[in-house]
Amino acid sequence: MANNKSIIKYLNDFLDYSEIEKGLSNKTQENYKRFLNKFFNWLKSNSLEELKPQKLTTDHIWQYRVYLSRHANPKTKKLLKKTTQNYYLIALRSLLEFFIEKKIASLSPTQIKLAKDKADKEIKFLNLEQMERLLLTPDTEKIIGLRDRAILECLFSTGLRVAELVSLNREQIKIKDIVKSLEISVVGKGEKIRTIYFSERATSWLKKYLDKRADFDEALFINYKRGAAGKDASRRLTTKSIEDIVKKYIKIAGLPVMATPHTIRHSYATDLLTQGVDLRMVQEFLGHKNIITTQIYTHVTNQQLKNIHAKFHGGNKLKN
Repeated sequence: MANNKSIIKYLNDFLDYSEIEKGLSNKTQENYKRFLNKFFNWLKSNSLEELKPQKLTTDHIWQYRVYLSRHANPKTKKLLKKTTQNYYLIALRSLLEFFIEKKIASLSPTQIKLAKDKADKEIKFLNLEQMERLLLTPDTEKIIGLRDRAILECLFSTGLRVAELVSLNREQIKIKDIVKSLEISVVGKGEKIRTIYFSERATSWLKKYLDKRADFDEALFINYKRGAAGKDASRRLTTKSIEDIVKKYIKIAGLPVMATPHTIRHSYATDLLTQGVDLRMVQEFLGHKNIITTQIYTHVTNQQLKNIHAKFHGGNKLKN
């Protein structure tokens, strides 16, 4: 690929690469295009529209970061959050990775550092005792409570994203009379297929729930409210419904964390790490494309290691 074009003119090549070689979804491509256009507009406003990849410097990146940190949302008039700034920087870093892949001389992607935010380091999760309180909360004598218990058990057993959970169909769940652990394949972000694992406990609650189902809806989890759907329409629960269900039982259980389904996903990942599972394995369980995404959980295990060191290392017991 010729590398005599300006950075801006590589956009279509980058999007083709993202679709064909990286397998990114149309939505992700649209986001990358939108994020990169902000950088391109910044280049134009600074008379740099003809800047070629090999001429991009760390100073350009720094000036762009300054711009992002001081740029206000035109609608809300508020400054961009650190996480939003990072979306723009990640898109730019992906463009530089494309240049490297295509052997186009350019700045190294590692030169783009993400904005740090103390609030971003705070990962909310439930410990095992809290998770048990949450799981035991639904009234399983009723079909809705049985459904909700199965939902909570599935979220904690699999680490599924809420969108992945609501898309599950009954035909995917093949449970034999003897209840054992279950594994199925799901399609996650970026159309990536991965295997998820239901524990024997989660499988048992799924079976109890499905045994009580008397309808023919294909969805695994359905709405039982009157008027939830028309005569022939699916009653499949939405992501918002699952979020409301989790919040409802968090409140009933009297837990201090304002949890969401993603909090349970955090709890799943944190539990695996504290049990000694390798970070790369947790990455596979969660369906993260990049190990960097999974590294948000390391602060939890780092603190655990610190506590273990303080408690058991013999050097801490020696006299001064």
